[in-house]
Amino acid sequence: MARSLNKVQLIGNLTRDPELKYTPNGNAVCTFGIATNRSWKTDSGEKREEVDFHRIVAWNKLAELCSQFLTKGRKVYVEGRLSTRSWTAQDGQQKSLTEVVIDDMLLLDSRGAGAQGGQGHEEAPLPEDMPSAKTRKPSAKQEESAPVHTEEEVMPDDIPF
Repeated sequence: MARSLNKVQLIGNLTRDPELKYTPNGNAVCTFGIATNRSWKTDSGEKREEVDFHRIVAWNKLAELCSQFLTKGRKVYVEGRLSTRSWTAQDGQQKSLTEVVIDDMLLLDSRGAGAQGGQGHEEAPLPEDMPSAKTRKPSAKQEESAPVHTEEEVMPDDIPF
């Protein structure tokens, strides 16, 4: 059997506030964008910069944590896999979308940095602001008995990691 790997690790700033929704069967899904920057000098010494934008998707408990803790401008580390979806639009054109489906997220700045674009704050995160959100796929038995999710406030002390 041939091995393969689909793993993405990104560090960047949120381009918009997360959007939390629930599927008809009660699973939370959160989407947001991250911008990553790359800079280099040309042979002539000119400094160049390139920005890439990434669509991020989180599911279940991680989705709820992302929705609660992330805001536009915050610096974040995410880890997950690439996923590409294709569909036919109403006008008959074939469309596709590539996104990063994450299974881990770490905050890399202090709570106030997002509101001010990360300017003037230390990079060292505050412990209560840093949920590491490794998620595990629930078993079939857990999914059957899973409660319907409602939006509720999650306090940092309630996070089990």
